[in-house]
Amino acid sequence: MTYPEFIRSLAPGEPPRVVLLAGEESYFIDRARRALLARMLPEGLPEQDAVTHLSPAATPQEIQDALAASSLFSPVNIVLASGSLFRETKKQETEEPKKKDKSLESLIAAFSAMPEGSYLIFQMKEKPDKRKKLYKAVSKAGLVLEAEPVRAWNIGDWLQGKLKELGKTMDPEARVYFGTAVSMMKEISLEFLDKEFDKLALYSTSSRISREELQTVFSSLPEVSVFALNDAISERDARTALTILRRELADGIYFTVILATLVRHVRQLWQAVLLQKQGVRGKALAKPLDLNPFIAERLGKSAMRFEEATLKQAMLLLIDADYKLKSGAAGVELLEYAIIVLCGKSISAGRM
Repeated sequence: MTYPEFIRSLAPGEPPRVVLLAGEESYFIDRARRALLARMLPEGLPEQDAVTHLSPAATPQEIQDALAASSLFSPVNIVLASGSLFRETKKQETEEPKKKDKSLESLIAAFSAMPEGSYLIFQMKEKPDKRKKLYKAVSKAGLVLEAEPVRAWNIGDWLQGKLKELGKTMDPEARVYFGTAVSMMKEISLEFLDKEFDKLALYSTSSRISREELQTVFSSLPEVSVFALNDAISERDARTALTILRRELADGIYFTVILATLVRHVRQLWQAVLLQKQGVRGKALAKPLDLNPFIAERLGKSAMRFEEATLKQAMLLLIDADYKLKSGAAGVELLEYAIIVLCGKSISAGRM
């Protein structure tokens, strides 16, 4: 189940006795573990008195022994174990020793007869192998969180949850800005976004977050601050694009950041051109482009202004610029030339 579903499932009552927290999104894994411990620990009991952290190499028998142990200091026994037992088995490891098979079967059987106050939490950073008996047993006896990495196209659930937590809403312009800004990030850090939204909530007097407030949050990120350059290129507005380029360089944004942003935008435009030729249009572009649906639809409209040959030429120019700029063989005029090629129609229309 997803993180929101997992949190909703922790309704009042007895918490699940056995849980698997798995997936690449550590933000959700960490918060799910904290939510579980808050439910499992008696009020006022320190975590260190009740939680046993096992070695990543712990065997099924060692996990079972830890579950059967009792403490003089705590009425509950929470065992935190690695999810290595849920990893996909390599071909050479398929023939496991019978002893190991028996200990695993014994651990599975223990799920239905765990001592009162005992809880078992498995945790791993990868996707679990759903074919394994252990996975099926945990799914049946408890809960499984599958924390998929968040991308620009599926960040809406996180945003809604965070706004609800803060008691805030977001105006339409702010939502558009947020989607565009997130789509510019190479990697989306929910930890960063979480902290920045908390800061927003502290100094914002309104219940409605504005575009201006979000711009303040993202102004420290170079890859976001230059997205106006991509907008100008999408409009094939050479004058504006070149003005923004020179301003960003003057403001101290390193050319490698601008170059990476340009390469990514040209690649996305090129992909959108190819996808639309195959009949993939509008919001359907979101998943293959790994973008927010609104941003993907907007990119698709922009891509219709470009010939595939123009985008190919621009990509080759940017690749050449990457080598020559880093080796000192040329200057930023190569970036300017690539922009002029991309915005060729604006140049011929006499805007410069």
